[in-house]
Amino acid sequence: MKKAKILCVLLCVSVYAAAQAVPVPLTSVRLYDFLDELATDGIIEINEATRPYTRRQVADMLVKAQEKNQSLNTRQRKDLDFYFNEFALERDTMPEKFVQWTDHNTFNLSLADPQFSYMTRNKIFKLQFRPILGMDVYGSEKGAILKRWWGAELTMDIAHHVSIWGSLRDVSYNGETGLRGKYFPTKADKRNGARLTQPGFLNNMSGVEYKEADYGGDFSDSKGGLSLYTWWGSVSLSRENIRWGDAWHCSNILSGRNPAVPQVNLQLTPVWWLQFDYFHAWLISNEINPNDYYVENKINTDGVMVTDTAYRPRSKYMAANMLTFMPCKWVHFSVGNSIVYAENNPQAAYFIPIAFFKSLDHLQTKGTLTQGRRGTQNQNSQVFATITVRPVEHLKLYTSLYADEIKWERFKSSNKANNPVSYLVGFDWGGWPLRGLSLKGEFMRSYIACYTNSIDAIEYTSNSYLMGHYMGDNAQSICAELSYRPIRGMWVALSFTDDIRYNQYRYLRGGIGTAIAQKPFDKKIFRNTEFAAKLAYEVHPNMYLRVEVTYNNARGYDNTTVYTIPDKTVTNKEIGEVLHTAQEYLDAFAPAYLQGKNLTALAGFSFGF
Repeated sequence: MKKAKILCVLLCVSVYAAAQAVPVPLTSVRLYDFLDELATDGIIEINEATRPYTRRQVADMLVKAQEKNQSLNTRQRKDLDFYFNEFALERDTMPEKFVQWTDHNTFNLSLADPQFSYMTRNKIFKLQFRPILGMDVYGSEKGAILKRWWGAELTMDIAHHVSIWGSLRDVSYNGETGLRGKYFPTKADKRNGARLTQPGFLNNMSGVEYKEADYGGDFSDSKGGLSLYTWWGSVSLSRENIRWGDAWHCSNILSGRNPAVPQVNLQLTPVWWLQFDYFHAWLISNEINPNDYYVENKINTDGVMVTDTAYRPRSKYMAANMLTFMPCKWVHFSVGNSIVYAENNPQAAYFIPIAFFKSLDHLQTKGTLTQGRRGTQNQNSQVFATITVRPVEHLKLYTSLYADEIKWERFKSSNKANNPVSYLVGFDWGGWPLRGLSLKGEFMRSYIACYTNSIDAIEYTSNSYLMGHYMGDNAQSICAELSYRPIRGMWVALSFTDDIRYNQYRYLRGGIGTAIAQKPFDKKIFRNTEFAAKLAYEVHPNMYLRVEVTYNNARGYDNTTVYTIPDKTVTNKEIGEVLHTAQEYLDAFAPAYLQGKNLTALAGFSFGF
């Protein structure tokens, strides 16, 4: 009888602790900032190495913060109550809204910040539906760009162990009205001018895959998934963004900037001091597979039916894992590895969660002989680590290392070659001498060839967007931000960013040793300096008003792109040095709207995010 009672208690605890395993989007910036603030103040403990967090994890953090309510100031208590209400369903209660139609027990229809919530009386089934609507207006002397988006999101939780969620956002950039005259005289120029994000642009805006649109840029973003979970872990099939590596401005491991990808995800937290994350993702190669095509029937200009060949994209995948150790409250250490591969089908070996993928790659690809030499190249593997230290209250120090390849002999002073790695260091000082005040800083450097590969199909990209730091290889980024939260829901900040891209070196098999032996961070080819003043106010959960004023100076430099070769005496244009003008680099790395010196104002609002 005693054992039966203990079992019942354990089951009840398991059910209570297992709230929805729905990811909180990385775009919920203010919520993540609030959690970071509580962690820096020593109120809660979080693992910053892998994001997004799930709604279950966030609800648990808020409960722990509530347990230390006496340590919070008045504004933090109001923020906590605000987010407590946002995560009410995860705590088996109904949210309270400002203007609502509800019976307070099973459903809630909010009118001020549109949302419908439903929960059965036995709390076995929960549902939340929210429409999404937003608009940003960018304005400068070059004209105006209108960005608008609309859609909806739905989440469901079944029996405290199954979560289903989905969302759709239809987004458009319209620059036709404001981008006329000398800046963008043609339709194509107007289209490119309104597109502030492209794979080659060196900025921190989220990557997208545009649809055809002459007036600017249209794209849609559909995310969602299915998760099976309990208190100690979850397994899911989803399409979401991932950010790995502790960072404030942009991570150099997985930044989450590339468009979301379909993935199988596993997360385990069997004990409080250990977390394990793994995913296998289906990337978008943007590479044609010449052996995979459709035959299409069409009518030519003469009215005659002909056939055409429609080639399919090459398959591309990624597997990655991360082990996070939390031996004490003030230090977290994470280590992991990944592989990007382009086989015809997913490989079973890379579905092994705890594995060193480079070793598996050797087993998979070595041994093939072609014309007397090894003809099968390895796939593209990486290793990485991140360390977060909170030595004193109110201070966080962190660093992340991403390595494409490491050879110990390159650390010798006599060896001119550098390991193709990227490192990032940063700090966050907050809550002293004034609660709500925060000073952050971050410095990143990526060495030559750290994100590139000789095989285009297995580069560290998806949809042609780099999955690491947006500045790419042989680059440097410095950023700082002073922010303050004066009242509940309001956030003001002053920020500075200085991004520099140095001479490019193409990764050619047999010549990479020549490239990494060159002096890194030597000759500039692009630089963008930015000062910004920002204000955001969250009126209701996920209902934002924001204003920004930004000054930036984006410029290019006359320089060369070096295509590395084994024999330095070969200097023809195809594989030697190619001269590029400052404007060519500027066009390659910056949207037309932000080239040169610009004072840009932004005003926007959103329901949802």
